[in-house]
Amino acid sequence: MIHDPHHTIAALAVRLPCALTLTFADGVTLPVDLSSAVKDYPALAALADPHLFATARIDALGGYVVWVEDDLELAADNLRSMAIEQSGGIGHERLLNWMHKHRLTQVSAADAIGVSRRMLNYYLSGAKVIPKTVWLACLGWETMGEVAHG
Repeated sequence: MIHDPHHTIAALAVRLPCALTLTFADGVTLPVDLSSAVKDYPALAALADPHLFATARIDALGGYVVWVEDDLELAADNLRSMAIEQSGGIGHERLLNWMHKHRLTQVSAADAIGVSRRMLNYYLSGAKVIPKTVWLACLGWETMGEVAHG
């Protein structure tokens, strides 16, 4: 039984040298290029080896892409967020980071950007696409805070 179809990988295709095409349980298929992450994060450096990269597989529950069990794997939610960002969208992690940066609860964040708490939860869970207008509201709130406190 799939608990979170937005962050459960149903299929993957390796695209060498360092990219994947992921199909999630909700039916969405997204390409994700990992070359920058492999370069920027020492823990992922081994993935620069095309022979190792080609061994990518999905774990039993669909929550991870695995290269080396318990040592070299990436979570489905991070991969989906990265893929969304690479395609020009707003990933849920960007919204989470914004909330964390400003120490906002879900209630205060929803109020700050003018959405219901339920809708904010949809965005945070990946169940709904984050509209650019919502991200612009986050940036506007941030700017207004700087003006008020600056």
